[in-house]
Amino acid sequence: MTEITREIDGSRGRYVVRQGGDEAELTYSITTPTLIIADHTGVPDSFRGTGAGNALALRLVTDARAEGVKIVPLCPFVNRWRAKHPDWADVFQV
Repeated sequence: MTEITREIDGSRGRYVVRQGGDEAELTYSITTPTLIIADHTGVPDSFRGTGAGNALALRLVTDARAEGVKIVPLCPFVNRWRAKHPDWADVFQV
């Protein structure tokens, strides 16, 4: 898998990985300097089985920890991963 990049445009952000012209992404809204809402994860069929969704969620959590940001997991995928990873509890606000 190629590198995950982070893009921020005003109050919106996303993590994206590109491969062969396709993109897998995890999008979020910045509500305050210390709170974001993870609202969507999209992984096209060309990425299925590559772990792209997991890698995007891990990058979200890693950056949130490093920046002292809390995540509201509105996205069903992110919320499922939050429930499976109790070691991530410090970065989630539910």
